Amino acid sequence: MTQELQTVLQSYDRSRDSLIPILQDVQGKLGYISEDAVKGISEYLRVSQSSIYGVATFYTQFRFTRPGDHIVRVCQGTACHVRGGQRIMNEVVKYIGIKPGETTPDYKFSLERVACFGSCALSPIVVVDDIVYGRMTPQKTKQLLKEME
Repeated sequence: MTQELQTVLQSYDRSRDSLIPILQDVQGKLGYISEDAVKGISEYLRVSQSSIYGVATFYTQFRFTRPGDHIVRVCQGTACHVRGGQRIMNEVVKYIGIKPGETTPDYKFSLERVACFGSCALSPIVVVDDIVYGRMTPQKTKQLLKEME
């Protein structure tokens, strides 16, 4: 168990009620929930690993694979789609060489398809590292990704 994981765990009671906050904290620090983290949490809370996976897989916020340094989310909602969201997605796929749901082998980028960000007036939307970029074009998106390399 890493020192970072031990530090997180020690700030919580050894109660099953602490599971979700622990998972959120671990993911916030590591970017994902590793197998080692699940094992450490299991030992700390005295809860089976399968129970931890059962809870964590129920919520879409938790991930079990290391994300890229930059998480690129491309909106595919109706307004974004009508205004070129699919062309933007195609440009991102072409430029970084991965499909939605994947991470580049060098862990530079992860790509996600999002149904709607609720920012339709700014469509099409691309969100990178929780920063919203509105009125995007394939060219503007490619330039943004170049700047992040």
